[in-house]
Amino acid sequence: HVWGYAVGLDMTRRDLQMKMREAGRPWELGKAFDQSGPIGPLHPAASVPDIGSAAIWLQVNGADKQRSDIGKLIWSVAETIAYLSRYFRLEAGDLIYTGTPAGVGPLNPGYRVEAVIAGLPPLSFTVRS
Repeated sequence: HVWGYAVGLDMTRRDLQMKMREAGRPWELGKAFDQSGPIGPLHPAASVPDIGSAAIWLQVNGADKQRSDIGKLIWSVAETIAYLSRYFRLEAGDLIYTGTPAGVGPLNPGYRVEAVIAGLPPLSFTVRS
């Protein structure tokens, strides 16, 4: 049921998220802002080695911020898809961001970010203001 995989980041504007929470409003503004979901190229699942145990890491300005293994995430890719499919009709073209290792933190304009899942091309970008 999975066509392919890519490296992507599910960004959060904590300032907006907290402001909305304090106002008793939905947190959507903290998740759905311009450029909030950068993603690399998609690769067919058949061309990707065992994604369930792939190394995963994130560097900011060349320093490790996150480093783990997909097998250590709370839910596996299959468990995530099974759970979501109970609530949403998943269709071709849908993207699912599956989770992150410990170590999330703020990004500021000018920061250089590189996200990697072993077996896939890295996702690199510079944070814009």
